[in-house]
Amino acid sequence: MKTFVLTGIRAMEMREVPTPTIQKDTDVLLRLKAVGVCGSDVHYYKTGRIGSQVVQYPFAVGHECAAVVEAVGAGVTRVRPGDRVAIEPAISCGACDQCVAGRPHTCRKLLFLGCPGQIPGCLSEFMVMPQACCFPIPAALTLERAVLTEPLSIGVYAVKLSGLTGGARIGILGLGPIGLSVLLPAKAHGVAAIYATDKLDYRLEAARKAGATWAVNPDREDAVKAIADREPLLLDFVFECCGEQAALDQAVDLLKPGGKLMLIGIPTVDRLAFTIDQARRKELCIQNVRRQNHCVQPALDLLTSGRIGADFMITHRFPFDRTQEAFDLVERYGDGVIKALIEMG
Repeated sequence: MKTFVLTGIRAMEMREVPTPTIQKDTDVLLRLKAVGVCGSDVHYYKTGRIGSQVVQYPFAVGHECAAVVEAVGAGVTRVRPGDRVAIEPAISCGACDQCVAGRPHTCRKLLFLGCPGQIPGCLSEFMVMPQACCFPIPAALTLERAVLTEPLSIGVYAVKLSGLTGGARIGILGLGPIGLSVLLPAKAHGVAAIYATDKLDYRLEAARKAGATWAVNPDREDAVKAIADREPLLLDFVFECCGEQAALDQAVDLLKPGGKLMLIGIPTVDRLAFTIDQARRKELCIQNVRRQNHCVQPALDLLTSGRIGADFMITHRFPFDRTQEAFDLVERYGDGVIKALIEMG
């Protein structure tokens, strides 16, 4: 089969490798149909690492995908050949203390698609996943939309973990696919106001159309002052979705006493800092968000029900043999890209 692998910094190539086969009774052989390019994939592409996770070349990245079931193991009951499925990219052991406690996303033996040192990603014609990671796609949902289940499930989980209520006033700092994937379920949850920031004007416009109350470029306007003028009591929750020091500083300023900061963005540096004086005086709660936890099906249900419309996030499509063009586009934020999709054919 054909697969795209990273071969160096900003270097990729298509290679022929053996087609994977079913090894366990619960395995599902999948024919990939569509793959989304995630910001974390691009981190590996342009730097070769995210924190302590360092790429050993060659390596295939990619974890946002939809597929068709090609074959199944003898013990598979969840899907059958021909089914269209969305994929949960994390494989958990189901037996460790974290899994038993309902935290499979922090499993002690977690394997994640396209994560160095774990398992190769989905930029291939075929792959094998356990049936627990395969979620049937309703007939009303296209394979393209199903790809959005993965980033959207992170937003659904972040909103759930925050504990926000319908009348909350929130901020979203960073309006890439993850920030927008927070905005959509938060809006569906009935929050009172959504204040959003990003340095790219086309993302601000997308957020406004998706339901943001107010959105501004922090490079051109003092976002903290502007939001505080509109919300003198400040915000209940801030979702930091870009992994930037400046955004963390703004989040601390924007939160009201007793407010909650949700950290979702992946920083490109190893250390970030908080203004502890303000954070302590306000008694802020700081919560990290690790991927998604039991939220793939809820995200799939949201997309299927029509309660949210996420199609606008898919702005570009590339055939499989032009995968590197997609990565280059996303890296340079070119041509108004929000989500680039690889169509596998």
